Amino acid sequence: MKYRLSSTVIRFLLHGRLSSAGRGSPQAADIRDDDRLDLLDVRRRPASQGARRHRAAVLHRLWRTQPPFSATAVHIAHALPQLPHKRNLLALPGIDHPASHSSSTSRAPSPLRQRGRRRLPRSQHVRPARGIRRQGRWLRRRRRAHPRTRRPQPLEPAQRIRRTRRRHRKVQVTRPQGARDPRQRRQVSPSLAALWPSPYHHPRYGFFAGPSHDRLVLLASSPLLKRLAPVRAPSGTAPASPPALSSLPPTRPPPKETGRIAKWMRMMVPLTRDAGANVVTWCVKQGKEAKLRRRVYKGIPDAWRGASWDYMMERYSSLGAREVDALAREYTDALDKPSTYDVQIDLDVPRTISGHIMFRTRYGAGQRSLFHVLHSFSLRCPKCGYVQGMGPIAATLLCYFDPARVYAALVRLHDAYTLHTVFSPGFPGLLEAIYVQERITQQMMPDVFDAFRRHMISTTSYATKWYITLFSNSVPFQTQLRLWDAFLLEGYDVFVAVAVAIVWVYRDQITSSTANFETVLSLLSSFFVPEDEDVLMNWIGRTLGDKKLRASMRGWKEEWRGLVAAGKEGTALL
Repeated sequence: MKYRLSSTVIRFLLHGRLSSAGRGSPQAADIRDDDRLDLLDVRRRPASQGARRHRAAVLHRLWRTQPPFSATAVHIAHALPQLPHKRNLLALPGIDHPASHSSSTSRAPSPLRQRGRRRLPRSQHVRPARGIRRQGRWLRRRRRAHPRTRRPQPLEPAQRIRRTRRRHRKVQVTRPQGARDPRQRRQVSPSLAALWPSPYHHPRYGFFAGPSHDRLVLLASSPLLKRLAPVRAPSGTAPASPPALSSLPPTRPPPKETGRIAKWMRMMVPLTRDAGANVVTWCVKQGKEAKLRRRVYKGIPDAWRGASWDYMMERYSSLGAREVDALAREYTDALDKPSTYDVQIDLDVPRTISGHIMFRTRYGAGQRSLFHVLHSFSLRCPKCGYVQGMGPIAATLLCYFDPARVYAALVRLHDAYTLHTVFSPGFPGLLEAIYVQERITQQMMPDVFDAFRRHMISTTSYATKWYITLFSNSVPFQTQLRLWDAFLLEGYDVFVAVAVAIVWVYRDQITSSTANFETVLSLLSSFFVPEDEDVLMNWIGRTLGDKKLRASMRGWKEEWRGLVAAGKEGTALL
């Protein structure tokens, strides 16, 4: 005789399959056919123990099969005697209860729960459906009648540790002389310890070695507590160079990271999804746009950095999901085309963020992805081609996106964030940013500007790598991410403000009576370690929030374009 499954079991099984296959996937389309309606026969539900055993066996057998499967094949042919008939349906091996993975703060309601039905205790760990509730009541009555069949209660972590310690005390282990006790802490071998030589290592970012820079200086926070305003340098009694750091301080996660993750979770909402119901793009919830800038300058949580970067680039460049998909296809097609920059890219890839675990292995997955992105991007714009500063930018983006989306992000930066002018021959965008920086320095710090002119120090001699690499090789990685958060929101003017902030902090050393060409140039070519990142970002935010200064910056850009048109740009810079 053939039985049919009850509606409860079928719904439970189909819900598990739909959850694992995705609501819009082809596997789910095979499950959601009209033939499954023939199986929802509630009136022919046998109530014997053998029927329960049949039902559990079929559920176990179908759960083990691989999707897709047709719902018309769900019939009971015979019972499987190896399965005990007293086992709970949800206790079978291989059955994963979706509610057990959801957090206690954001628990999604079960699609099987209907209004007016009683919720079972969590200790039963069953779905609140009719047939499975009967199984739970039967098990509870059975356990009350036979106390020996009750399940042992799970132990707390502290109880597990105490029980384990008691077992170890009872067993006397005899080891040969010279053997190591496995309970002792294992000593790390020198070869393994060589992989972690620096406190710069932090598992969240994947660095196993710090930057190989000759000079590390501290970017003090006390000068950044004052707003940018015209100021005169004091008498030349300050030392020509600040004290150097022996090594980078250990990288610590932000203290308010958990709270900010919850705030960003409430602020961001899904915008588009793929066929498997996975979120592709995000957007800011309506009414929360006013909080975006303040929260970006406070620091985007690393868990939300990829989604927020993609949203801010889409917001700034007006390139949506369709354009990104087209760019992904363009990236795939460009992989088979030759490029004249392939030899130079192959030489620069192993030198790009070599301290990161992703780019450590020669011709590994990370280096291959970086090469493919730079190769495809060199074919995108024949005028820009490939510049060495593109490597650190693409490598940073690869830490948060796949190669196709990194290529799309580089196209957005190239078109909307004026990186085309920065990477073009002659670097016109770079010279424009340097001209704006010099005008701010001359207006706000005239003594520093005179010191640069007196020592014949051009701004291009120390600020070129700042603007081309977007400060990738001048500050720690965590600080670089904070700067990029503001850059993707505000635009390229952020890096002009960062350059002015560095000169603002070291204005006393630059105007010192003992300063000379070597000391000033060595100071401004150092690797800067901020004393407090929040103070630095707050200063940059207040500087760019000054409407009068932003209007002056726009005027200086127009003035620079006029000088370029007149051919007088050579004498306009230091």
